[in-house]
Amino acid sequence: MDEHIGRGVKPGLERISALLDLLANPQDGYPIIHVAGTNGKTSSVRMAANLISSHGLTPGIFTSPHLHRVEERFEHGLYQMAPDQFAAAMTDLAPLVDFYEEQSGDGVTYFELTAALAHAWFAEKAVDAAVIETGLGGRLDATNAIRSDVAVVTTVGLEHTAYLGDTIGEIAVEKLAILDEGAVLVTGDLHPEALAVAERRALELESTWFTRGRDFDVSDARQVDGGWLFDIRSVYEEYADLELRLLGRHQMDNFATAVASVEALFGRPLDEAGVREAAATVTSPGRMEILRRDPLLMVDAAHNPEAANALARALEEELPGVRWELVFGTMVDKEASEMLAPLEKVVTAVHAVAVNNPRARHAAETAAIASNVLDVPVTAHQSIPAALEAATALGNPVLVTGSIYLVGEVRAILVVE
Repeated sequence: MDEHIGRGVKPGLERISALLDLLANPQDGYPIIHVAGTNGKTSSVRMAANLISSHGLTPGIFTSPHLHRVEERFEHGLYQMAPDQFAAAMTDLAPLVDFYEEQSGDGVTYFELTAALAHAWFAEKAVDAAVIETGLGGRLDATNAIRSDVAVVTTVGLEHTAYLGDTIGEIAVEKLAILDEGAVLVTGDLHPEALAVAERRALELESTWFTRGRDFDVSDARQVDGGWLFDIRSVYEEYADLELRLLGRHQMDNFATAVASVEALFGRPLDEAGVREAAATVTSPGRMEILRRDPLLMVDAAHNPEAANALARALEEELPGVRWELVFGTMVDKEASEMLAPLEKVVTAVHAVAVNNPRARHAAETAAIASNVLDVPVTAHQSIPAALEAATALGNPVLVTGSIYLVGEVRAILVVE
């Protein structure tokens, strides 16, 4: 599998479609919720799967990227794929990949390989439904070789413009392309340009369309220790006094979107006790996750300006008065200045780092950008452990953000053995 990692992004459905054909199209054996969006995808996927599970069914989950190990991308019944299961599934898949590459002369990418493996594993496990997260965009993403029963678009912001387009509308077209004829469309909090695209797409395919604000929404939200207590007015039913043990008001929006998507899959109201159970038990690793209490250390996988804005709003609302030592690192294709600016009111110092990734921005360059944006002390560090040591030295709260990969490396240091 390692030789596929360096093949990068190759938009197109030819390779994944051929692999699925060779596997006898396992994705046709179970209903699918397909989730796209700029932010909130992974959390929404996990929430939808929890809801399916709380109704006595077995979900399959495919997400990306992983924080630590590739097995994290695959779950069956809310249990992560074990290393021996991954090895067995890859052993079964490898001859078909080799055959396709020899016949076509075209190399399969790492993401295409994981997507094909997910569908084969879900079929083997006889899941009752699968919840699939897109990798990049939607139209030409490898996950779009499937036909879904419910298509979900959580948010649409400017991202991956080299592949998806330069405007919200162009990017929305790419993401809304996951909607198939006969499927139900569920959209979260979308920009007006993206809403217009969603309306056109739904009309074009004569699809039922549920959107936040009109068809479902969060109401009566109030903070509790470590999360939120709230109600949902959804498509088929109202659900009261739900407790979500996650930080970030936006997570309630993600949960409401997940409820609407599972209602759309079932075509009926959900069991209120099941909704309450799903809310109380769902986790979202790396999303406003507190890893230590003394000193306070939080990681958040905000990797674009929209996510950074949501993080800043959540910190000011839920942890008012707290000022953070910021450990920050990004990829070279990210707008670091626009990600740092929203954090101005909550940051006291910046510790710039380079993530262990070929696309990582150098620590010195990140530090220079931070110095231009924030009027706080800025230091470039040679390693992530050195940055963590410096950031925690004074006993101040520490916030780690800027890249999913950075969050993964920090969690590996502090959490994963």
